[in-house]
Order: sequence, then structure tokens, then C-alpha cells
Amino acid sequence: MAGWREPSDAELLALVEDQEEDQEDSEKPDRSRRPLPGPGGVTQEVVERKRAETPLEASRLRYLWVTHLAAQVWCEQKMVYQREHPELGSPENAALLDLGKSIHLARELEDHDLVPICATSQEDSWAIKLLNLLLMIPALQAGQRVREFPVFGVLEGVFVVGVIDQLGYTPKGELQLNELKTRKEASMPSQAQKKKDGFQVSLYKCLFDAMVRGCLGPESFIRHLQLRPEQPLGPQVREQALHAGFTACRFQDLVELAFLNLTFSDLPPIDRLQVEYVHQETNASLGTQVVAYEEETVKAEGRYFLAYWKGQRDPKGVEVEEAWKCRHCAYSEVCRWRMARAGSPTARIRQKTTRGKQA
Repeated sequence: MAGWREPSDAELLALVEDQEEDQEDSEKPDRSRRPLPGPGGVTQEVVERKRAETPLEASRLRYLWVTHLAAQVWCEQKMVYQREHPELGSPENAALLDLGKSIHLARELEDHDLVPICATSQEDSWAIKLLNLLLMIPALQAGQRVREFPVFGVLEGVFVVGVIDQLGYTPKGELQLNELKTRKEASMPSQAQKKKDGFQVSLYKCLFDAMVRGCLGPESFIRHLQLRPEQPLGPQVREQALHAGFTACRFQDLVELAFLNLTFSDLPPIDRLQVEYVHQETNASLGTQVVAYEEETVKAEGRYFLAYWKGQRDPKGVEVEEAWKCRHCAYSEVCRWRMARAGSPTARIRQKTTRGKQA
């Protein structure tokens, strides 16, 4: 069934970063005046200081994608500029994204067909996602392989959404997550890229495991996404739900069905995390990376990245040791972080050392 993948500007970063590595606040109050009654009925005017918007509020986002947080592993400052200056992106990047999507789509069509459904509201869009989830739960219970499995949950008070490329069982009976990454170059990525991809799949596991444990309730789901539980479902959504064996007229009907099925599914947690790298031009496999899951580390990193979105700290760019990432970055000319680091004493010492070795 079509309808899960929504546009995410952060998804573009995964392909852009693959290409680049191979080529190796102070609060500003909004002041407004309002009259207040003073002594004896005299009106006073006082200056009211309003709280500054957080990056999450300023972006008008109800939730974040896992790919937003994974992009922060590579370079948080770049992720910010990519949102603030989309005009600086290269047309080649869009072509790379389309090529990557076509490879993912071909993989998905190996297991099931896509059924286009017309959504007439935000509730319809999420209802389609929940229908996909309801169809995949029994398939996983039966030991089958599924693709494009939706995961979501609340991390540090922020709703986070993701899509797992593939879930299936190993010959030993382990539930395995397989994430597909396409690359322009016919070689495995650097450790920096592997670190980013490893965090992404670890966060998927964190969300999936919490879902099957029943850590997220329907009320919290609706509240965080600001959806209307009583909203009637569109005719095509109702028809597809009925075809799948579910009777649902309102959005809340599908929400309750989805969470009920998750709670009593007895699905196991994900046992094994794997990232598969494929060459874009030939579709040949370049190799796989098995990721060791460290729960406390993943949660600590997620807490740190979300602190930026919640307005608790300023964005951070790469350290001097990873300045090579800036060489082909589309935002290097406007990056204040890079300019500040380039003038630091540490950077100047490293530049002199490099020149001495070259001489």
C-alpha cells in the first residue's frame, strides 16, 4: 500500500554525504505592549517578554524524522543550513535522490504491490500509515519478510518517526533489520559515514522495541501529532480498510486497532542490525555492516541531538579533526562555524603542521 513515505529534506543528506566523503543563541525577545489596570483604575503599559521559538517550533514541525537526527551525526550545522538555504543545493543531488528512490522502490516491489490511495486530510495520511502497520504485524508474526515498516515514538518529549527498510528473520530465528544505502562510488563508506548509518538503525531499533512493548499509547500519539480523533475517514481509506478486514469509520477507530494489535502482537525486539551498501549505477552489493546496539549510548546521543531542536543549545559543526567534510559542502561559504574554527589557534597549528609535512 502506498502512502507511508512523506517528503523529508533530511533524507537527501544521506546521498549527498556519501558523494562528499568520497571526494574527500542568545534569546531575542519579541516585545509587545499591553495595557494593564494600575492603581485607581489608571492604565499602565508594560513590556512583555515572549519566549523565543525553539528550532522545532520555528520549523513548524509536529515531529522529526529519524533521518533528521542521523544527519546531525554527520554535521549538525550542515543540517541547519540545508533547511535555511535550500537554494544552495546542487541539482545533481536531486538526481542522486531520485536514483536512490528507484532502487528502494524496486526492492519494495519484490515483496508486494503498491496501491495508490487518495488522502483527503492529515488524518487520512496517518490512517494509511496505520493500515500499513496493521498489515505488516501478522506478516511478521508468520515469519515473513516485510519492507517499509513504520516506527514512531516519543523521545525526550519530541515525537520521532522513521521507516525501516526491511525486517525479517535469520536462519537462527533472529529478527533482523536491514537498512539499504545506495552509493555513487563503488566502495564501502568511511568510518564517519558508517557511524551515521549505525546511529540511524540503532534509533530504529529503539523505537521499534518501545512500540512492541506498548510504551506509546493512542492518546499520546494523537496529542503529539495534533490530529482529530473524530475525523471521518475518506472513502478510499475506508474502502481499503474494509478490504484489509478492518471496519473503521473515524480516524480514532484505526488508531485504537493499530495500538491494540501492537500490544497483543507478541512481536520480539529486533535482535540484529545490518546496513547493506549498494552501488547506484550497477545495483551491485558493496558489502554489509553489522551494527552493535548500545542502548545507553543511543539514548544519550538522541538526547543531545534533540536538545538543539528544543532550543536548549546552539547547533554545532564538525571539529577540526573532521574538517575534511567541509571541502565539498554546499554550505561552506555561509557556514559561520567553519569560519570561526578556521581562525582558531588549534586550526592554525594544524595547518602549519600539514604545510610542513608537505614541504
